[in-house]
Amino acid sequence: MPKQKTHRGAAKRFSLTKSGKIKRAKAFRNHCVASTQARSPKQKRNLRKGGLVDSTEARKIKQLIPYK
Repeated sequence: MPKQKTHRGAAKRFSLTKSGKIKRAKAFRNHCVASTQARSPKQKRNLRKGGLVDSTEARKIKQLIPYK
């Protein structure tokens, strides 16, 4: 049976923690973030922090990045 290939798009977007959880970046950061009226400083600050992938999606993502 051939080796499973790593999904390169998923490998660039997700990373694993030591405990096996999957880290991700938060969305809604690029468009109009510099505009002061688009989002409050608190919203922009919270978007800088990463998030964790929900457990319902984690199994699918782990199949995409088997060797990471």
